[in-house]
Amino acid sequence: MASSGLQTKKGDSHSDHLVQPTNPNVAAMQEDVLYHFSLSTSTHDFPAMFGDVKFVCVGGSPTRMEAFAKYMAKELGLDHPGAEYPNICRGTDRFAMFKVGPVLSVSHGIGIPSTSVMLHELIKLLYHAHCSDVTVIRIGTSGGIGLKPGSVVITRQAVDASFKPVFEQVVLGKRVVQRTHLDEELAQELMQCSLELLDFPTVLGNTMCTSDFYEGQGRLDGALCSYTEKDKQKYLQAAHSAGVCNIEMESSVLAAICGACSIPVAVVCVTLLNRLEGDQVSSPHEVLVEYQQRPQRLVSHFIKKRLAAARNPPNL
Repeated sequence: MASSGLQTKKGDSHSDHLVQPTNPNVAAMQEDVLYHFSLSTSTHDFPAMFGDVKFVCVGGSPTRMEAFAKYMAKELGLDHPGAEYPNICRGTDRFAMFKVGPVLSVSHGIGIPSTSVMLHELIKLLYHAHCSDVTVIRIGTSGGIGLKPGSVVITRQAVDASFKPVFEQVVLGKRVVQRTHLDEELAQELMQCSLELLDFPTVLGNTMCTSDFYEGQGRLDGALCSYTEKDKQKYLQAAHSAGVCNIEMESSVLAAICGACSIPVAVVCVTLLNRLEGDQVSSPHEVLVEYQQRPQRLVSHFIKKRLAAARNPPNL
């Protein structure tokens, strides 16, 4: 299992920020079963398995996150002939998880509900492993608004379908609203990395998170459609005027849950099409594959810079 071999310097205990759920019940549990990961504190040694994790990269597809783990192994110099990267969650088909040195690569499925389940169990995993100073980054795909296909969007703020920076859910029958602010310094750091790469167009802007791929995003090609092309264009233009650069289905819950637990989080997504010009993703497969690699290259560059800085801290 190629999951170790790269060490990061342990910071001073006073500066380390341990991952901590806000739920006080977690600390009192004799056993915590992370059902959707097929992991348990009674059957797995979380500190030994995950204690060195500093970066968690999440994305919708298990195949894409496995490919990212293999890519990071090469980038970090951990790859070698015959190396294997087993799925840590192989006991379930809900999610997939791969570890390469201090990088954990996890799939979250499609949409807010699936991503929420994954985040609850991920944060508890990091807590039980005594992880500190962890950064979470979503690397994914999206529909652009006024951007060329293949553009990468680093999210400044996640907004809902009414362009408000909130995440809303019903808890015990009551409407609960959380803010969806992402880490501004982290977003700027990622933007600087993109300027160093200069491989593809990258922008910093707002991301609209919806609960549906079709009507929720104003598409005309779903099984249901209750509006016209004119209505769709008016809505998308309003989103564009509100600073929305792209549309996807996970950013708001990432911002809300990670923010509640004081975990720095960023969202880096490539645009597969310009929604002002159409609804269907019709680019050739090889073009889409290259597009999907762009956020991976950017985040890989960021991780390598962070690790190099940790190995060679500035003299104060």
